[in-house]
Amino acid sequence: MTILSQHTSDVNRDRAYADLRRRFATWDDVADAPTPAIAAAIRRGGLGPTKAVRIKAVLRELRRSGAALGENTLRGAPPDATWQRLRELPGVGPKTAACVLLFSLGEPYFPVDTHVHRVAKRLGLVQEGATAEQAQEILQAVVPPELVYDLHMQLIRHGRAICRAPRPLCEECPLLDICPRIGVSLRRPRVLQRRAVRG
Repeated sequence: MTILSQHTSDVNRDRAYADLRRRFATWDDVADAPTPAIAAAIRRGGLGPTKAVRIKAVLRELRRSGAALGENTLRGAPPDATWQRLRELPGVGPKTAACVLLFSLGEPYFPVDTHVHRVAKRLGLVQEGATAEQAQEILQAVVPPELVYDLHMQLIRHGRAICRAPRPLCEECPLLDICPRIGVSLRRPRVLQRRAVRG
């Protein structure tokens, strides 16, 4: 499901996942299906052809390694070993691996998506030039494990609602007093000039 979440909204991800599960009874069926059939099933999530190739490649690699294809394939292994195993899979980057560990396995790994990355930079939690992967390493190291899930979710919500990419709503931000607003241009509000009305 995490591959389905790449470059789309949660709503579209959930729709694509539901469509995929309706179309195919088992993960083995997905692994054996023609790539265009997978792409058609997940098209509502966007990037269907690309994601279909990745999903099929991951499932085939897991099966090749002897893993049973199911919801609990990765349970029970040490988290660091699971991290390494996930990172070896095609199309699985650090964010995807951390999402699997956090959301599917309940392990305190800190995924950094576009919202988390933006908010962390603006708050000065990471350097302005830090990549998402560097931000993930920093946040993983400094955030106490018991706070990882909640902080991750709060940063996403804050990034979507207040600390938006093109036009952050700094005046509405509850963190305004402590936020250095790194990378935010402090433009003055536009003043609308009234045209003289001729009578």
